[in-house]
Amino acid sequence: MAKQQRGLGKGIGALLGGDPGFAPVRQPVGYVNKGVVGQTPVQDTADVLRIPVDMIEPNPYQPRMSFGQEALDELAESIRSLGLIQPITVRRVSEGRYQIISGERRFRACRQSGMDMIPAYIKDATDQGMLEMAIVENIQRENLDPIEVAMSYQRLIEECNLTQEQMAVRVGKKRASITNYLRLLKLPAKIQHDLKVGLLSVGHAKVLLGVEDLKLQEYLCDLVIKEDMSVRQLEDKIRKMTEQKAPEEAQAQDLPDEYFKVLEIVGKYFENNISLKRSGSGKGTMTIHFGSDEEVGRFLKALEDAKI
Repeated sequence: MAKQQRGLGKGIGALLGGDPGFAPVRQPVGYVNKGVVGQTPVQDTADVLRIPVDMIEPNPYQPRMSFGQEALDELAESIRSLGLIQPITVRRVSEGRYQIISGERRFRACRQSGMDMIPAYIKDATDQGMLEMAIVENIQRENLDPIEVAMSYQRLIEECNLTQEQMAVRVGKKRASITNYLRLLKLPAKIQHDLKVGLLSVGHAKVLLGVEDLKLQEYLCDLVIKEDMSVRQLEDKIRKMTEQKAPEEAQAQDLPDEYFKVLEIVGKYFENNISLKRSGSGKGTMTIHFGSDEEVGRFLKALEDAKI
């Protein structure tokens, strides 16, 4: 006796007006009704036009340094089946040339899937606007590793002349969070690598930043990986290794918000090579490492100019 095929039942079929099969409905999104760039004028930045793939170039300000091939393969397969659901965003850099503002991963997957026309929004943007949009879009929507996030913040500061406070507004993060990410760039290259590949968590890194000896930082990093230590276990290990350190200083990184403002203002004169530790009673130390007499001179001049 043939096994009866199970389905959704007659009730849903009646509501949909027949066979509820979804295959005929789920057709690829091709944007075939959209004009090709150059053939029709752009009426509005919300317009979507199809751009030949060879007219599009990557974003030179792209903060993401690597794109996982497996994830790209999956996205390319999805695009082959369903089309590109969300168009990329580009700017025109010259006649017949466009540069990606956001969506480079989608662009790569489209090209891999064999598309010769890619739907895109076209926006006006300066180089600084490009950098800001690309970084902010990636921080908010992509799974950047901690070092990529930190380097993105650093670029916003250096190349877009943003303060940490302005940057916090742009990316929708607390200033303290941004400061903590920037401090990751002070870790030795070995520890930064372990952060990038996921062998070490940001929580572990924040604890290691409280250790001044760089060699000891690397030793403790290796120990965390080897023994699969939790953040709390790492804190306990450091506490035992530094017996003279007061117990209340173990939480030295949990600073009030105004302390981060001090670090930001003073740190810019010393390439952010400054640390501040505070005990639960409010006592603490601020350590500044300077690389030259010129750095000290610039800081002194700033104090004199401000009549401090």
